[in-house]
Amino acid sequence: MRRISLVAAALILSVSAPVFAQEWAEYVSRGDLFAVNFPKQPTITEITYESEYGITVPGRVYSVEDGGSRYSVTVIDFTSVGPKHAEKLKACRAGAGEGDQCMDRAYLEVRSAPFYAAWSLMERAAKVTHVVYTNVDLIEGQEVHFINPDGSRTLATILMHENRLYILNGTVPPRTPEPLLFQQTLRIIDAEGKGIRYRSVYTNGFPAPPRSDR
Repeated sequence: MRRISLVAAALILSVSAPVFAQEWAEYVSRGDLFAVNFPKQPTITEITYESEYGITVPGRVYSVEDGGSRYSVTVIDFTSVGPKHAEKLKACRAGAGEGDQCMDRAYLEVRSAPFYAAWSLMERAAKVTHVVYTNVDLIEGQEVHFINPDGSRTLATILMHENRLYILNGTVPPRTPEPLLFQQTLRIIDAEGKGIRYRSVYTNGFPAPPRSDR
């Protein structure tokens, strides 16, 4: 199994194949280095994302509405946080800031980004039903399961690879199975379009382990 969410592994058995097999096809983004199955071509929206520590970074949302369900992949590019925090620190010091007022938070920004994204989702939920560790081809991340104010159900997967934050969000109508198979199709790819799978757990910000030959 490519991913190790124990919740997903248990629940996927309750979802019949025909629910998902409705002309879904793999969509590949060479620009944002991922592949995932969508029921149709997604709409791509350019966004700016406000980080936990008060800077804005660029991102894209790939989204599809299919009946009463919504599927999206949001990719936030944190590769520019170093220079942006350096400028913020310089401006702080120029304004005679002292002590904890003037800190370079670039490292904290990157390390905390998945947790902040998860919290932002949970904060808007009517009820969080589960939070669990997961991975995508040994790229570690987390899953958040929650119920929205309108009764719809969301399963979100959040992970970070090479300072890109990926938020995979599947939302389905009330009293329907969670979109587990949508989550299962996510792949992180390299510049050549090849799927990345590591031999041991990858943690963003640390040296990458060797890749699997597969």
